[in-house]
Amino acid sequence: MQNPSEIVSSVRESVTSAVESAAAEATTVSTAVSSQVGDFIRTQRNAAQVSLRELARTAGVSNPYLSQVERGLRKPSAEILAQIARGLKISAETLYEQAGILDRRSGTPDTVTAIRSDPALSERHKAVLLDLYESLAVSPATPTTEEPR
Repeated sequence: MQNPSEIVSSVRESVTSAVESAAAEATTVSTAVSSQVGDFIRTQRNAAQVSLRELARTAGVSNPYLSQVERGLRKPSAEILAQIARGLKISAETLYEQAGILDRRSGTPDTVTAIRSDPALSERHKAVLLDLYESLAVSPATPTTEEPR
């Protein structure tokens, strides 16, 4: 039979190992999300043909900070994401989804991306189209047996 100090030591080692493993996994997930949102911001910035310096100025963040966000070194807050979205002229919801703050909308990702990236649509029109598309994608219209008149 083990004495109490050996049991405590064994439990301490197990807990320490579990905590270290969980911390490493959390860091990996956080880095992946930061990198994903950073890549998305860079892609949107390049598509809009806006320089890093210009976006930083319009978003009200420093140039080095924005660069770190794009490279996945910093995880921006929801407020900073909203400022960046305003600078990119895209919806904050889009960046929140990329950052994992909001759940993604249902539907085909290509369709959702096409609606969001259409420069001819205002943000309000995009939101309305996405809401309509989501309602139809989630619950498709049931076919009617009635003949059209």
